[in-house]
Amino acid sequence: MTSDHTQPTPAPFLRVVRGSPTPEETAALVAVLTARARAIQAARSRAAGAAPRSGWRDRARLLGVPPRPSPDAWRRSFHPG
Repeated sequence: MTSDHTQPTPAPFLRVVRGSPTPEETAALVAVLTARARAIQAARSRAAGAAPRSGWRDRARLLGVPPRPSPDAWRRSFHPG
């Protein structure tokens, strides 16, 4: 079963209205716009409450210190304390 549904062509992302830029100039403009959009997105995510995690909230500290090599280290590796 085949379908003859064709997708509409999306509007262009960038349109030159005057002049004829070189491919390098167009690429530079796209790079600047992309970098600016990513910087804005990063600033919004930082402002949205992505506060740095406190060391007190880090649950890895509950695991304890890994055992140090010694004759009875195998006991400490299983039973904390």
